Amino acid sequence: MTVVALLSVAPVIEDSMASDVAAAVEALDEFDVSYETNPMGTVIEADDVATLFAAAEAAHEAVDADRVSTVLKIDDKRDREQRAREKVDAVERELGRDATKQR
Repeated sequence: MTVVALLSVAPVIEDSMASDVAAAVEALDEFDVSYETNPMGTVIEADDVATLFAAAEAAHEAVDADRVSTVLKIDDKRDREQRAREKVDAVERELGRDATKQR
């Protein structure tokens, strides 16, 4: 089984969050997960929910701030295996093109 999630961890501050977000992303390296960071969060793939929660908790704890905001959205598809890239591929097949546009 593959569990896919969108994780967003950020300190509640006025300045740049880049170093704190980098610390959260780096914490994921300690776990058997795949991930890809984008401007709105990090997509994580794990073999099970327990690993996903442990990785998300480590990312949350890696941010050293007085206040930390963490959002975790999980897609636990239990009837079959599906990777995050396959979800994007399916949308792109329907579109007949890449699901990106630069302006």
